[in-house]
Amino acid sequence: MVLSYLSSLTVNAKPGLLNEVREVDLAGNTIRSLTMDALNQSLAASNLRDAEGNAYQLVSFHHSVLALPNGHWILLAAYRKNYANLPGYPGATSVIGDALIDVDQNSNPVWAWNTFDNLDINRHPMNFPDWTHSNDMLYSSDDHNLLLSIRHQNWIIKIEYLDGQGSGKILWRLGEGGDFKLIGGTDPQDWFYAQHGMSYFTPNTTGVFRIGLMDNGNDRIFPSGQVTCRPGPQPVANCYSTAPVFELNENNMTATFATHYTPPPSYFSYFGGNVDQMPNGDMEADFCATNSGAIVQELDPTASQVVWQGLTRGTDQFHATRMPSLYPGVQW
Repeated sequence: MVLSYLSSLTVNAKPGLLNEVREVDLAGNTIRSLTMDALNQSLAASNLRDAEGNAYQLVSFHHSVLALPNGHWILLAAYRKNYANLPGYPGATSVIGDALIDVDQNSNPVWAWNTFDNLDINRHPMNFPDWTHSNDMLYSSDDHNLLLSIRHQNWIIKIEYLDGQGSGKILWRLGEGGDFKLIGGTDPQDWFYAQHGMSYFTPNTTGVFRIGLMDNGNDRIFPSGQVTCRPGPQPVANCYSTAPVFELNENNMTATFATHYTPPPSYFSYFGGNVDQMPNGDMEADFCATNSGAIVQELDPTASQVVWQGLTRGTDQFHATRMPSLYPGVQW
């Protein structure tokens, strides 16, 4: 059994921080590793280029790495580009976006994608010039494409990947101002905002399928306008986090609430968290950064009853995962 992790969760590499992806076993032995310096050298020597013909030179790994069935890794990295006189931003602006890099089993880059070539630089609802701040990825074993959670766009997008043969075009955008019609909720306020930790909730991953996620809600848009929420005491009516599960229909482009768990406003978590389906059908939701600490809950399939709850007081839990038993014949 192996675990994959990132040594840095920041989009800005700082002196003294490791800028490296490692795969380690349960004894702590490194199975495979890749540094940002080594990746940038390989990218410079490859034929991978952005839309302007520039070689990819990345800033840092951050948030997530996706291990594929064929042994490849999809790496999420910060990618910087300089602009002059953007609307509302006179002079020079250094913008941080994201890149996805597919590396093979030998850590050679074989496919690349970036936000600058595929999204509108003038759409920035949150925290610009930290423009996109993506934080999670999913692979569809059904159609071999990728889902990317872009926190600072309040979107999840589907990218044509096709196991490294895809064009990289955006197939759809899920969220406020995107391509899906929201069913069973109020648009815009019931969309997710500043989201984290998405996961599939059905065996199939294309056509009609379900995903769950942590809706942090930092910059939720209400009919009366956008509200910006920050750490600390919050107005009860306007700052809250939810844990929705959507049924997506890619044929008629609807997003229907299968469940929409909205806990008390005191569970507002301004960052982090995740939502997963457990083997018994229950849902686990991690409210990472409340004023009380991290609150992790197991909820029944309808999200109407709390089955179990854990609190780590004064501590954030960026991602919580229920680990299966490692002992033969022992289950919990």
